[in-house]
Amino acid sequence: MLVTLKQIAEELGISITTVSKALKEYPDVSKKTRKLVRETASMLNYKPNSFAVNLRTKESKTIGLIIPEIVHHFFSSVIKGIISQAEKKGYLVITLQSNESYELEKKQIDLLLSKRVDGILISLANGTGDFKHITEVIEQETPIVMFDKIAKTVKCSKVIIDDRKAAYKATQHLINIGCKRIAHFRGPLLPQNSIDRFLGYKQALIDNNLSYDASLVYLLNDMSFEEGKFYANQLLKDHKDVDGIFINTDLVAIGAISEFNKKGIKVPEQINVIGFSNWFMASVISPSLTTVNQPGFQMGKKAFKILYKEIKDRKKRKNISYNEVILETDLIFRDSTNN
Repeated sequence: MLVTLKQIAEELGISITTVSKALKEYPDVSKKTRKLVRETASMLNYKPNSFAVNLRTKESKTIGLIIPEIVHHFFSSVIKGIISQAEKKGYLVITLQSNESYELEKKQIDLLLSKRVDGILISLANGTGDFKHITEVIEQETPIVMFDKIAKTVKCSKVIIDDRKAAYKATQHLINIGCKRIAHFRGPLLPQNSIDRFLGYKQALIDNNLSYDASLVYLLNDMSFEEGKFYANQLLKDHKDVDGIFINTDLVAIGAISEFNKKGIKVPEQINVIGFSNWFMASVISPSLTTVNQPGFQMGKKAFKILYKEIKDRKKRKNISYNEVILETDLIFRDSTNN
């Protein structure tokens, strides 16, 4: 049974108003009374009515988080970063998984708005090509911050990496170690980060006077371990002269390396492999995977901090100034490339 302010008041023989003020540390209640009320509330295991508090403050103290997949190493790191900051500010994070589905993502946005969340953090699904559901959130004046997979045309705050620059550096490393025929396992056509990683790969080839060959680019759908194995096998059939691959994500790269191992193709002696994200498995596969380190935890922390500021600014009726934060990446050199 929930303990009420009235019960505390009756226990101490004081008014409900005095109890309420004491718990809120009002200075017109003596220190002695405040201490006594706090001790009694603790003894009776009193819990504030969060619903009533939310009605009074017009805050739900919850935020929504929509991500494409929870089990992915990068997104699990992002979640940890978000929760580490949200807990400090007393926020509950409602985490939803879109499964890379545009339709599900739209339903989840509607659900979060119906729950009156104070703000939303989102990394778009691969299937999202229409952003009306996001602009509707903005029009309703609910703060929203995009991270990782974003829509460049939507006016809201974003936390990203420079995917094009990171992909360029990865491809440049392959060129620097002598690779001449470099393949790319890219992600689906829609996500901006997949587009940018492809463009970074292509630009590095052009800048180094290596001809771009569209047949060396393989379009993957679900970015899985199994797809990595399948396309590695396909690459061996299509192009026996390839000496390097830049792969969109580590899980695919690990699948590719496992297939090369199975086929007796030596990595990196015969083919150099670079992944993306620095998943923990990248360091334990044999050979260990050279990869782009993507700062998921820092991205989560920064995304929440921006959202929190926008929530507070919105409450104070301040004008919201949108931020685009670009976090730094770096290459982690391991045994899958001739460093």
